[in-house]
Amino acid sequence: MSFQEQIHDIAQLACIELFTPKFEESFWFFHDVLGMTPTEDDGKSCYLRGYEDRYHHSLKLTRSDKAGIGMVGWRASSPQALERRVAVLEASGNPGKWVEGHKGYGRAYEFTTPDGHKQHLFWEVEYYEAPAELKSKLLSRAQKRPLRGVPVRRLDHVNLLCSDVTKNGKFLQDNLGFLKRENVVFGGSDELAAWFSVSPLVHEVAFTKDQAGPGNRLHHVAFWYGNQGQMLDLADILQEYDVTIEAGPAKHGVSQAYFMYVYEPGGNRIELFGDTGYLIFDPDWKTLTWDESNFFNGGGVWFGGELPQDFFVYGTPIVEAAMAEAETKDTVAEPAE
Repeated sequence: MSFQEQIHDIAQLACIELFTPKFEESFWFFHDVLGMTPTEDDGKSCYLRGYEDRYHHSLKLTRSDKAGIGMVGWRASSPQALERRVAVLEASGNPGKWVEGHKGYGRAYEFTTPDGHKQHLFWEVEYYEAPAELKSKLLSRAQKRPLRGVPVRRLDHVNLLCSDVTKNGKFLQDNLGFLKRENVVFGGSDELAAWFSVSPLVHEVAFTKDQAGPGNRLHHVAFWYGNQGQMLDLADILQEYDVTIEAGPAKHGVSQAYFMYVYEPGGNRIELFGDTGYLIFDPDWKTLTWDESNFFNGGGVWFGGELPQDFFVYGTPIVEAAMAEAETKDTVAEPAE
């Protein structure tokens, strides 16, 4: 019996770029509310990181006329792994190109998902060096825990809206070695959502079908702070400072993670992860499939308030016409944890 071995050429989700039309307000959110530390500002973008993110940045916050996602950055597991994945991508029918000059990492291979989400794959990274006043006594911690905001420890995952979940997911599986951990299928037809990882985490990336737009959009970016007990305090703070809470605090059935979804001032949806959910060490893991018989009875929300309808249609960039059309239709809510 043949067994398809996992390809371990992708090590981790390293960074993401977010566009914001309200830069100062967005910076306040990520710096003051989430407690992220800026490492550099080049006038167009500010680079920030959680206190246990080890590289130059995990968030590139870019001034723009609209909200949305610019780039998703992955680190290869070795220089050789990078070259192997590039060779596969070159032969995939959806090749990319080498790019240089980006802050925080070296030469990168730029490619897109079938829906057009820009991805960077690289090996060389710039490690964060904390100044003396921010050095932690914990050798495993990149800097002292900040005395402001949540604070978030690290970037956790990204959820991308797309026109075809299966097609985009298969691209990551076939070319980059991602494993499908969970998915949602209604009516035995097309996948509505799927969660993928290259590590024991439940997911570093998810794809969700875009019902209110053309695909190639952002559903949310998630940051992990590692203590579900903080969620009530955090919700109280967000209410005080007029940050819109969309859903939560609550717990997902998919991923088993404690969550809260909020909108940063630029319009992008941000998930705050209260723990890692469950971890997967089984090398023969089989995809867990949710359907209409169980997703709304513990899959979307295990406990806590229900997810609002906007959660299933809103994404950035905002598609106003599509949003208005979606509100007039009697659609079935779709999953997007």
